[in-house]
Amino acid sequence: MAKNKTFPIFLAFLAMGFGDVVGPLVSLVKDSFEVSNFVASLMTTSGFIMFGVLSIPMGVFQDKKGKKFILSLGLTIALLGLIIPILFGMYGPMVELEPDSNTRLYALFVSVFMLGAGATTLQVSGNPIMRDVSEEGQYSSNLSLGQAIKAIGSSLGFLVPPAVAIWFGLDWTILFPMFALIILITIIWVNTLKINEKRIPDGRVVNLASSLKLLGNPFVFLMVFGIFLYVGAEVSMSAQIPILMDQVYGLSDFGLWMAWGLFFLPIFLARLAGAYVLKVVKPGKFLIYTVLLAALGMVMLFFGSQYFAFAGIFMIGLGFANIFPLIFSITVDAMPERTNELAGLMVTAIVGGAIVPPITGAVADINVQLGFLVPAICILYIFFLAVKSVKR
Repeated sequence: MAKNKTFPIFLAFLAMGFGDVVGPLVSLVKDSFEVSNFVASLMTTSGFIMFGVLSIPMGVFQDKKGKKFILSLGLTIALLGLIIPILFGMYGPMVELEPDSNTRLYALFVSVFMLGAGATTLQVSGNPIMRDVSEEGQYSSNLSLGQAIKAIGSSLGFLVPPAVAIWFGLDWTILFPMFALIILITIIWVNTLKINEKRIPDGRVVNLASSLKLLGNPFVFLMVFGIFLYVGAEVSMSAQIPILMDQVYGLSDFGLWMAWGLFFLPIFLARLAGAYVLKVVKPGKFLIYTVLLAALGMVMLFFGSQYFAFAGIFMIGLGFANIFPLIFSITVDAMPERTNELAGLMVTAIVGGAIVPPITGAVADINVQLGFLVPAICILYIFFLAVKSVKR
């Protein structure tokens, strides 16, 4: 019975991945609306800003209303966000942008904003509710699988637009009705579930004051800032790689597919492998290895060779894959009695996806390859963090 209950939750993880569509959306918006790299990168700000605003309040609200309610709420918010561009004629057919292209661009920003709010809410509820629907001893395994499924949802923004353009003559905006249909099915399925939600034994209540107070702990602050920079670096990479393919290597038709194959495919594979590697390698050491791999990949981007750049992107994907869960687990393992507050802070730090990419975009407006220095600096900090965590 518990197995059947995990299926709709896995589908919710797939929907959670739709929030990452803001990465490939940067290059699509840049081309479709003919705006600068910086303006297009503001799409990521619209999508990720709610992680900084909603995460802790949603955690408090969840304590009162329950995880299933918050999960359904997150799905509903995302669904409403996806309906907005459909109402403005963005649902697949090729359309002329003039004379109302500015209106459509604003509608797109609002849509991505709501999709980000929905993804935030799903992050707060999805990870803990998986424990409630998992069989004994299967929580970690199911959570790892859920993260891999989330990566599939993230990948659709790269895979679908070129496919529908080549095979069906449709626009990338087909993503909106497609995502909306999947989320509608998920809402219906989740609401048929009867879930026995587990409560925290010590009855600790997550609130803004107790969470922010933890930031006074230097270790916690450094780790939370690490999540902030990591998410910013990952979203920057997913946004800039298709632009690199187009403007530097001339792969305009298959740029999104190449970006997915070189970046998100290794992320997906490495997340699946990470669950097995961590059975024999300690998290702190694994974090050092994975960050070193990402750093080496970053260096290869600046060699000036297309093949070195492609190999570097693939290595970055492998290195990036497990950074978030590793930082998360290392921090929680260090202070297990403060799990609720730490979880709220970690999810809040995903707001890095709103702050770092526009900086990357502004530098990339000067030179596309130069823009990759921003995520490279983020990775340098995380390497320092990894070494420090092992010493601790």
